[in-house]
Amino acid sequence: MTDQIAPEGAWLPRSDDEYYAEVVAGVGEQLASDLARVRLLVLDADGVLTPGNLLYGPQGEALKEFHSHDGLGLVMARKAGLKLAVLTGRDSAIVQQRATELRFAAIKLARFDKATALREICDEVGCDLATTAYVGDDLIDLPAMAVVAVPIAVPEAPPEVQHCGRWVTRAAGGRGAVREVTDLLLKCQRRYRQALIRLAGTTGPEATQ
Repeated sequence: MTDQIAPEGAWLPRSDDEYYAEVVAGVGEQLASDLARVRLLVLDADGVLTPGNLLYGPQGEALKEFHSHDGLGLVMARKAGLKLAVLTGRDSAIVQQRATELRFAAIKLARFDKATALREICDEVGCDLATTAYVGDDLIDLPAMAVVAVPIAVPEAPPEVQHCGRWVTRAAGGRGAVREVTDLLLKCQRRYRQALIRLAGTTGPEATQ
């Protein structure tokens, strides 16, 4: 039996119009329109970038778990022009390392004053709150979620946080929630197709984030 090889270009993704229509059907026109204007994505760490488990060894924090799907989505988002930032109440060298690997534009650790820290991030990266999305999972995130254009919660978040979010991800924190958000952003901004095409030509560490 002869192996069948797909013709060149057969893998190409769908059109941006198709992706956009798919998102509108899921989130509605108003949220899709607001997601299209987002230029800065700010993420909490524990419970958003990670599943939220705190693993300790004799010397303190030992491990954190990150999802490779989230990492690749963040690489695609950054390459498409989005600014990325992490804002967490914990001082974590592991989060610092992961955010640095992914080339985040801003990293704020050990900040419980999240609304203030969020405004600092906006100033540092040259964006404003009207073009910012924030993903949170717990009560400490509410002040930041209250001031951005697109607050987003994960399904493990308390009811108050979910109520504040304009979107609650289907995927869990640390289990693809961030990827869900980055895919939504790129599809709403009609950049998803080009991001996939660009990704096909990526080699080296960024291809396996």
